[in-house]
Amino acid sequence: MGIIEVNKLVKTYGSLKAVDNISFSVNEGEVFGMLGPNGAGKTTTLECVIGLRQPDSGSVEILSLNPQVDRQQLYQKIGVQLQETSYQDKIKVFELCELFQGFYSNPYPYQELLQRFELTDKTNAYINKLSGGQKQKISIILALIANPQIVFLDELTTGLDPGARRLMWSYLQNLKGEGRTIVMTTHYMEEAEYLCDRIAIVDSGRIKALGSVDEVINMADLYTEVSFRSEHNVVDILTKGLNAAVVEQEGQQAKVLSKDKNVLSKMVQLLTESGIDYQQIAVKHPNLEDAFLKLTGKRLGE
Repeated sequence: MGIIEVNKLVKTYGSLKAVDNISFSVNEGEVFGMLGPNGAGKTTTLECVIGLRQPDSGSVEILSLNPQVDRQQLYQKIGVQLQETSYQDKIKVFELCELFQGFYSNPYPYQELLQRFELTDKTNAYINKLSGGQKQKISIILALIANPQIVFLDELTTGLDPGARRLMWSYLQNLKGEGRTIVMTTHYMEEAEYLCDRIAIVDSGRIKALGSVDEVINMADLYTEVSFRSEHNVVDILTKGLNAAVVEQEGQQAKVLSKDKNVLSKMVQLLTESGIDYQQIAVKHPNLEDAFLKLTGKRLGE
């Protein structure tokens, strides 16, 4: 049993099934990511999980609590950063932090969080005067004021430049190092690969694959591609010597497609034993983007 258990969750809007029979669990201390394009159902799923939306059917338990029934008790134990958040124009950073601090029985001192996220110099600044990256930091600070066991983050780094995104990743790794559980949605492949212990690829309201990044790539059943140049015709020898490999050659340019992760070493051994010269070897292993395309039939930006 995980500390989060989601079972057969369904949420519809008219004829649109935004969440279509989704089930997953999250283990204590892990970073669990929901990866998918805009409109895939990630945010709706997250909102149903934390109790902001009432699902049509299915069940959710967080820390053995029902988010619809035990909301007040649960919100003392979780922190939430939503994709779209608006604040009063004329509220200062410290005023907003003190407001949130008053909601919880055992809050994390916001002054320490401001220091941690390098915003101490913005304590007296108005929220509407902060940059986009600084506002994102404020949103995660407000989620952490609860001193939560579990942090829910909905596309936290959307709109940030690459440098700010990387900095935010380091903050999230520190949270994991403290033993906190993180559930996040993202549409950045690199972000999911870098941060997540396990991911769920979500598309059209359904989970297409669930597991570690390597497990999801394996589920897609993709080829490793090895290309090289040779003056010899290598098609026959490699086709016979490499099990279930596809070998193509046009002129001196040859390509081998195989699902065997050790195809490179086996290929080199065959060519060497046969006295065949080769050069300019390049290897392309399948990655998460390749798996996403295979599993969903679309690229992430579509």
